[in-house]
Amino acid sequence: MERKNIEINPLLDKYSEYIKKINNALDSELNLYSESEFKEPLKYALYGGKRIRPIILLLSSECAGKIDDNTLAAACAIEFLHTESVIHDDIIDNETLRRQKDPFYIKYGYNTSVLTGDFVLGLILNIASRINNPRVTKNLATTAMMMSEGEIIEGRLETSEDVTFDDYIKVIEYKTAIAFETATRLGAIISGGTEKEIEALADYGKNIGIAYQIRDDLHDWQNEDKLFNLLIKKSLDPRDVFNSMEELFKKYSDQALAAIRKIKDSQAKNNLENLVRFTTTTV
Repeated sequence: MERKNIEINPLLDKYSEYIKKINNALDSELNLYSESEFKEPLKYALYGGKRIRPIILLLSSECAGKIDDNTLAAACAIEFLHTESVIHDDIIDNETLRRQKDPFYIKYGYNTSVLTGDFVLGLILNIASRINNPRVTKNLATTAMMMSEGEIIEGRLETSEDVTFDDYIKVIEYKTAIAFETATRLGAIISGGTEKEIEALADYGKNIGIAYQIRDDLHDWQNEDKLFNLLIKKSLDPRDVFNSMEELFKKYSDQALAAIRKIKDSQAKNNLENLVRFTTTTV
């Protein structure tokens, strides 16, 4: 079974308080659209997620100040954006299982999948308008665009015979790490963090996002559709690729830890450090 289909959320043990807040906030957002055709499909799409992106948003907010209603709304926006990307990625990758259940497109069909993605972008715009901070809106918009660019770049590279590690990291930066970076940046911005705090937390987010995806690919390398798998196929000795991946993983994990250590001590900071260690064992 692929790791993404493991049922139990490994973050529940240490971060259950934050996950509960996030899930309650997501329920409140969906209840605003109780008459919508999209409410039940979105509940299905959201069910079973680890919530790591909104968790780091809340923790970053606590590092710079405190969690408030705007922080929770932004946490929902970042999870909605991730959910929208999962719906579309599963179609592109022809996935047959997601979180121990049918992928969204198999459950609801292609048309509903496309339209749900459009609806989710509307949800995010609505949230951004309520937060009423141009920096928040701009960062969410940029993230959505970069994630789409990353998907296009990955598709192009999958037909290339000359994929490099630089290409691989670029795709991760666009598809995965940008959402982590934006989550930490938004948490700090909304809580009134200094520019130094905002940039340190954003640097942490970007690097843990890259490390998170590298570890995920190492655990799921036998998936033929992975870009990482193309690096293995073109290598004379696959062990060289795995060794390089482990080195890259350590590099970005260390950079994430170095970034978060620029932040003043707090329990939230400790929790962000622990999330780096979490990526070393499971994703």
